[in-house]
Amino acid sequence: MSYRHVSFTTDYGTADGFVAACKGVLAVRAPGVTVIDVTHQVPPQDVRRGAAVLAQTVPWLPPSVHLAVVDPGVGTERRGVAVLTGRGVLVGPDNGLLPPAADALGGVTAAYALTEPAHHLPVVSATFHGRDVFAPVAAALCRGLDPAELGPPVADLVRLPVPAVRTGPGVLRATVATVDGFGNVQLAATAADLAAAGLSGAVRVVAGDTALAARTGRTFADVPAGEPVVIADSAGLLAVAVNRGDAAALLGVRAGDGVKIESIRLGSF
Repeated sequence: MSYRHVSFTTDYGTADGFVAACKGVLAVRAPGVTVIDVTHQVPPQDVRRGAAVLAQTVPWLPPSVHLAVVDPGVGTERRGVAVLTGRGVLVGPDNGLLPPAADALGGVTAAYALTEPAHHLPVVSATFHGRDVFAPVAAALCRGLDPAELGPPVADLVRLPVPAVRTGPGVLRATVATVDGFGNVQLAATAADLAAAGLSGAVRVVAGDTALAARTGRTFADVPAGEPVVIADSAGLLAVAVNRGDAAALLGVRAGDGVKIESIRLGSF
């Protein structure tokens, strides 16, 4: 199967030429393929953030080869992999970055290690596999290469630890899944978890020594400007947001931190 689109996600930023170099390899090796830039602003080496952005984006893209590089282990023994799904192929490091997106595309149907050098550039840098391994592999898949020719099957893809969610009467505890560019704090919990805890209306959001009075709502504008609100975001996960503000800055949290949402009646400020 061939593909006409490559989605491209990295932590490379745009101050250097890394993105352009990878796009150059794609253009030379798969002329006419359309590259869809998801983002190149993943915080450096933040695999969890890259995985979240990718997983929340790929369902809205056409059938594609999804090239993703957030790779703090580049040059080590970590594998490069191609992960097949019913709606596209994901190419990148085997460090937990790809499986959430594969799940969002219907689940993994097969995976292969990228060990066959015939599909890499002739010289492979130890520090730039995005250009020298992943981009040429993505180009070959766009041209219709059988993924089985990339290397041996992989049955043990690395997955990121599943963030914890706990609920009780009037309280929900969840891990911060990611923080977006607006400072919205996405939790590894859903509206169903909030309902299971019996939380609605006035609530308190606690992170470490910081506590904010908030309200549950449907949109940012359900509270006045500058006020916190707990909503279900576009990915179907709970988010703590501030209308026209930065919830992450107020709470002092980042991905992996714990947040508690509790009924305002459980205590006072």
